[in-house]
Amino acid sequence: MILFTFPSYEYIGSALRKSPDHKKGAFAANRYPNGELHITIGTDVRGQECVILGTIAPPDENFTSFLLLADTLKQQGARRVTALLPYLAYARHDKIVNKESLATAWVGGLLERSRIDAITTFSLHSDEDREYIPLPINSLSLSETFAQIIIGRSLTGATLVAPDEGAIDRCEAVKRVAEMETSSISFKKRHTKAGVTLSQPSGSVTTDAVIVDDMIDTGQTLIACCKKLKALGVKRITIMVTHGLFTGTAWTQLWNMGVERIYCTDSIPPTLIPKDPRITIIPIAPLLQSGRSY
Repeated sequence: MILFTFPSYEYIGSALRKSPDHKKGAFAANRYPNGELHITIGTDVRGQECVILGTIAPPDENFTSFLLLADTLKQQGARRVTALLPYLAYARHDKIVNKESLATAWVGGLLERSRIDAITTFSLHSDEDREYIPLPINSLSLSETFAQIIIGRSLTGATLVAPDEGAIDRCEAVKRVAEMETSSISFKKRHTKAGVTLSQPSGSVTTDAVIVDDMIDTGQTLIACCKKLKALGVKRITIMVTHGLFTGTAWTQLWNMGVERIYCTDSIPPTLIPKDPRITIIPIAPLLQSGRSY
């Protein structure tokens, strides 16, 4: 297997290449004098299985470079090309809304047209993504990892919380692995002009709560969730998410709402994650190495 790693994900690529069946793929993304992008490959890929490790998240140059590299590998005779995208950007744009773009489908079409054979990612946002992206998607779960943290921190008696309906399955998976006997609750979410509003949950809570979701971006959903939990009597909150985008500063309000710690993975480069001792970053390279999951 030949692994082509974009510079921002070299911290994962270097760990994966410790395996003897991984060869480093050489490539360069440069621009002609007029600014047009082009890819140069320095590794013979004819008949080989190739994996591209990187991102299609903004800035848009990331997306263009990723697609062009994939197409170039196939053009040069690669037998198979897998897109290893720890964070699958545009996966949230999966709802049909009048007069708005359906970016998930658009991105899926471009990935397919660039001759990518399959995608490996972490915590796919929704089942709709599989409908709109016409490629096999291997979505790796963090349920085992989160469950071990819950056990290690003696939080098996805490209430598991899904901040919206899309997170229910994630919560239930963690609950099963951790063998938690406490109840779990969920909220129904609505977007309004005033922001995110959540319904009242069904079920009771304990003084400790663990929120499980796929990401923290601006933090608006989690802020609304923590407000509800505080009103219900929850004193201590732990947040576990796969992707830590931490956009803007609104999310910092969480520290004043009973949140003691946030866990996220390095699916987003750690250089982009705020340096705060209350944020614990979980490396995903060991999860990718175990059992060759891509």
